[in-house]
Amino acid sequence: MTAARKTLLAATLCLLAFSTAGHAQTASQETANAPFTPMLGQEGKDVIWVPTPQELVDLMLDMAELKPDDTLVDLGSGDGRTVISAAQRGIRAHGIEYNPDMVALSNSAARTAGVADRVSFKQADIFESDFSSASVVTLFLLPNLNVKLRPTLLAMKPGTRVISNAFTMGDWEPDEVGETSKNCASYCKAYKWVIPANVQGTWTLNNGTLTLNQTYQKLDGTLNDGKTEHEVQEGRVLGTQVTFRANNQNYSATLNGGTLQGFLNGTTPFIATRAGTQR
Repeated sequence: MTAARKTLLAATLCLLAFSTAGHAQTASQETANAPFTPMLGQEGKDVIWVPTPQELVDLMLDMAELKPDDTLVDLGSGDGRTVISAAQRGIRAHGIEYNPDMVALSNSAARTAGVADRVSFKQADIFESDFSSASVVTLFLLPNLNVKLRPTLLAMKPGTRVISNAFTMGDWEPDEVGETSKNCASYCKAYKWVIPANVQGTWTLNNGTLTLNQTYQKLDGTLNDGKTEHEVQEGRVLGTQVTFRANNQNYSATLNGGTLQGFLNGTTPFIATRAGTQR
């Protein structure tokens, strides 16, 4: 091979190597610039990512009984679909998500859906976040995480609705259970709790004393009418609404500060004052 041909071959190989390296660099840049796409089962801080079917999102929001002045917070908001769906129903909604790529994806999806002015997403740890101002909380977490969150949820304002996708809260029984079979093969149930007011203690009525023991939203205790002590039965607290039976009569009342004000058998007014409360 002549010297000229050797020189030409070397130049050709050099150009080919440069071209190949350029293509590899371009492909690498394109991969780096490609939009983030979440993968089913990808690892997160506390859970893996499993998308919620839109039909179950809709069911959860129906169960929440959204009102125009509600604020929803989704704990572990993933791709943002629950937050965005809530905003599409006209309320303000916020997502807390540990994965920053998911947060960016959610913000992009909110802009595409035209609800960016009603939503926000924050990259944060749900266990280190303050969401106490929410009136609706949604979540899709494992049972042990739900139980870990339980004290925080129970400290929220009475009447706050908590809706969990698929998983319960240990021995805190739900107030409502919903299920969908439409386009849903797994994780098709939703559970609802309404944060109960604290009504445990001794209450004074005009003609006796009411003693209430409370476990989550359930009540028992005694009603003493000055002559006989009657067992409190079927007692429940739903937000600030209290109902129970005693002496074969139905009591229903609303907690307002230190008083329970309501009706006996739906017609006779009564007021109970918590011990130590000034009227």
